[in-house]
Amino acid sequence: MERPPLTETDLLRWAEALSGIARTGLGFTESLYERERFEEVLAVAADIRHHTRHGIDPQRQVQEWLKNVGDGVPGYVTPKVAVGAVVGNDRGEILLVQRSDSGVWLYPTGWADVGYSASEVAVKEVAEETGIHCQVVGLLAVLDGFRQGFTRVPLYSLVFNCIAIGGSLEAHPLETSDVGWFARGGLPSPLAGYEQWGDLAFDAIAGTPHPVWFDEPRDPPWRD
Repeated sequence: MERPPLTETDLLRWAEALSGIARTGLGFTESLYERERFEEVLAVAADIRHHTRHGIDPQRQVQEWLKNVGDGVPGYVTPKVAVGAVVGNDRGEILLVQRSDSGVWLYPTGWADVGYSASEVAVKEVAEETGIHCQVVGLLAVLDGFRQGFTRVPLYSLVFNCIAIGGSLEAHPLETSDVGWFARGGLPSPLAGYEQWGDLAFDAIAGTPHPVWFDEPRDPPWRD
């Protein structure tokens, strides 16, 4: 079977995976020999990452990674968690925000906060970014950001299906440039990743049931 061509996303994913293994190892070992080996792995990972558009000087990258090495369980490197919300109204429209940092449109999303459940984060993010109050209906997707190609840091994205129950549109003064309700035939541009989540989102808003979307296991996981 012919393998697909190597992509920048592959390089980034491999670099971050090696970095996570090495930093976790540094967090658990007290052996000087093992520490040296793990630091060598970090150097290799930094060289790989340097060949992507997100790469920086390899020595600086290694130092940045080493700053975040913890001790024991706190040092176990895991993906960050982002929480998103597909919010619909009684007109079948979707709630979208324009990100102030990139200018792209997307459903409300943000990093998970300690002390909140994932669904509570979804409700909070929607209110903060759009002024709309919503109710969580269910889970739509659990996605690996690297697998889907929409992130440059390791993360899992939890996307919830929600319905609007009140509030009024008001863009967050720092995080969003604009907010709005949009019908399927009148979506704004540029719209991030719509080909991936668009059908699922509007089906959910229409009440069409779907199983939770997730990334199927690969065997082996390092070859797409």
